[in-house]
Amino acid sequence: MRHVDFSPLYRSTVGFDRLFTMLDSLAQPEQAQTYPPYNIERTGENTYRITMAVAGFDETELSIEAHAHVLSVKGEKNEETAEGGEFLYRGIAKRAFERRFQLADHVEVTAASLKNGLLHIDLLRNIPEAMKPRKIAIAAEPVEAPKAIEAQVVNS
Repeated sequence: MRHVDFSPLYRSTVGFDRLFTMLDSLAQPEQAQTYPPYNIERTGENTYRITMAVAGFDETELSIEAHAHVLSVKGEKNEETAEGGEFLYRGIAKRAFERRFQLADHVEVTAASLKNGLLHIDLLRNIPEAMKPRKIAIAAEPVEAPKAIEAQVVNS
């Protein structure tokens, strides 16, 4: 089942392509990707933190990449063998994953850390000065005396 088709709008707009692509992707059903679980929290006025539960992964098995408003976090588990035995039950996930986050304009990744099985990714929204709202002062014009129009009287 197809939803609303935004393709006619692409032809008549300039600079809003990303907006329509985001609207189009929101209407599609989610691929039910739930691994790994994550939180997104606001830590300040312009700072955010993504926390992902990546138990069993270390720094060498994780990669973080930010490119064109998309933050990608990938995890690939190295194959490990049981020392001196075989697994009777394997309940700890060893599967690879890739999680993508759409970033707003002017949001950049500032740091990433891994502690106690939680991957923390810190984000900063850095709006350029040229794009910040600024107050424009209104100057009052001095009131001038009305100008008299001179006319010459013609005698006939």
